[in-house]
Amino acid sequence: MWQKFVDYLTYDLMGFPPQSRLGSAVNFFIYDTVKILVLLSVIIFVVSFIRSFFPPEKTKKILSHRRQVIGNILAALLGIVTPFCSCSAVPLFIGFVEAGVPLGVTFSFLISSPMVNEVALGLLWVMFGWKVALIYIASGLTVAIVAGIILGRLHLEHLVEDYVYQIAYAAGGGAGGELPAMTWRDRVEYARSYVAQILRKVWLYVVIAIAIGGFIHGYVPEDFLARYAGRNNPFAVPLAVAIGVPLYSNAAGTIPIVRALIEKGMPLGTALAFMMSVTALSLPEMIILRRVLKPKLIAIFVAIVATGILAVGYLFNFIM
Repeated sequence: MWQKFVDYLTYDLMGFPPQSRLGSAVNFFIYDTVKILVLLSVIIFVVSFIRSFFPPEKTKKILSHRRQVIGNILAALLGIVTPFCSCSAVPLFIGFVEAGVPLGVTFSFLISSPMVNEVALGLLWVMFGWKVALIYIASGLTVAIVAGIILGRLHLEHLVEDYVYQIAYAAGGGAGGELPAMTWRDRVEYARSYVAQILRKVWLYVVIAIAIGGFIHGYVPEDFLARYAGRNNPFAVPLAVAIGVPLYSNAAGTIPIVRALIEKGMPLGTALAFMMSVTALSLPEMIILRRVLKPKLIAIFVAIVATGILAVGYLFNFIM
């Protein structure tokens, strides 16, 4: 129904020829902009309502498990239902470090939170089907858990800025503080306000990403990506990661681009590697992390996560 209306709007009311590149790009842009923003609003509202039952202090207690491997797994899983993008995950990451949660465990959270969040999962499921969504969540969680375990085993606490461990939590902000109980009306209001807050932060990134996706959809030749980013090019995956790292977007913002890339012939593994590098290794995230981590630790973090993303890209290009 919505596609038919967009076709009517684009080709009849606006007068673009159905086979034209510009018409195809405009059609893609209008269709995906409304669809994704509506999906974002619904998914964020539902997940935010559920999230209201799990305040940060409960999360911190769960992560401080005696066996750190279990802590890594729990941190990666909890990352799915916590902050929406890498830059909003960093303050909570800092809070975990200050609260004494093991460093490797906090990194599992930091990687998982932006990369495998619930909004990305919902959008991937709707736009690509459950198989792609499950592949993405499984690979993202694997990267987060394994990278966190490796970083924890390296014992790099000395590469965290000294002042981080000296900060005392104020009442209610530390690991043991409790927040007032929320009524059902409070939870609905929290979810509604969180939808507005997140949309204000991300709508421009989403629209820009959809515009890029529309350009790719309408103007990039069908065989272009198959030639330069196909399975026969052994450097396609690292190139996709290298392009993704300087960019900043959340997972929802990259999905329209990934959809257009896959439609044009980019293998799934290469597209997933691009998406992961944008969400888990964005340049703004590194700048914020520099406030609490020394450059050497940031470099080690980037190297380990990038290696995991490359492995995911090559693996899924091989098996699919």
